[in-house]
Amino acid sequence: MNTGLIVIHFGEPSSPDRQSVERYLERIFRQNMDLEDVTDPDARIEALVDRRTPALLEEYEAIGGSPLNEQAEHQVDALATLLDERGFDLRVTTAYQFVDPSIADALATLRDAGCTEVIALSLYPLCGPTTTVAAAEEVERFCSEDPAWDPEVTQLTGWHRHPDYLRLRAANLRSYLERHDLDPNDSATSVLWSAHGTPMKHVDAGSRYVSYVEEYCAAVGALADVPAAPIGFQNHENRGIEWTTPAIEDVVVGSAADQVVVEPVSFMHEQSETLSELDIELAAEATDRGLSFHRIPVPHDDELFPAVLADLVEPLLAGVQPELFQLRRCVCHDGDRTFCRNAP
Repeated sequence: MNTGLIVIHFGEPSSPDRQSVERYLERIFRQNMDLEDVTDPDARIEALVDRRTPALLEEYEAIGGSPLNEQAEHQVDALATLLDERGFDLRVTTAYQFVDPSIADALATLRDAGCTEVIALSLYPLCGPTTTVAAAEEVERFCSEDPAWDPEVTQLTGWHRHPDYLRLRAANLRSYLERHDLDPNDSATSVLWSAHGTPMKHVDAGSRYVSYVEEYCAAVGALADVPAAPIGFQNHENRGIEWTTPAIEDVVVGSAADQVVVEPVSFMHEQSETLSELDIELAAEATDRGLSFHRIPVPHDDELFPAVLADLVEPLLAGVQPELFQLRRCVCHDGDRTFCRNAP
């Protein structure tokens, strides 16, 4: 066994304790903040962590800790089982950007296991600068800085165009509407798309994330027979920078329908952004406006999902030309061995 697969997720604190939340925030701020002109970056990050921890700790206490990591482990286990059934012998490991085991921890595990080939799959179908691209850069950095290890590294970035992924998300949306007797073509019901926001500085610098979101929503809406609907972004505006617009709160408040159905398009797991930001905070805003509120669950355990992921890595494991599986050189992250399904 000389091939290792690292599956990268966002990661969140599984238990609502202060130490876990502080460490999580410290990693997020260290990666995403522009610290070049800050005299003492460590002190600046520590101050931000101290300020943000109480509110975020309250969120995690309200939802009993994030289920993200547990759901991620099940996804990776299912993927490993399916790849084994397809005849591939490799070591599969899980990594998280902002909690343990980190990307560096997972890569060190593959290194110590003697892997000479590494495939990194980011579990972000919609390629974004602070998620997919940042994870890819971290993989490359670790592998290039270890003088005793020189694996062949192949990375898979955005993959929202996988047809079975679009189908399973559309089926999940349609199934919820049918179970709750909701007609998206009735003017009293409005289906809204909620995507994780991103700072506008990334969009202005050329990130294609917003266009990916728009493309995805149009495709899933068509497959689910849902009329064109507004897209709102879940932003972290407390950071004092410009974010994508419109905010999902503004979309909900501006709805003329009697009830809103929110589809969380960016998420592969249930986590604080769905269980707290949507189910608690956004639901309260909708209720205050006299609207009935529905939120589509994330199909993290859909039986088709492991096959979607296996389809992405299979050509790389089999030595097949990636282009035959609609994998092309990634345009969001430069690298000879970085592929995605989103490139033109």
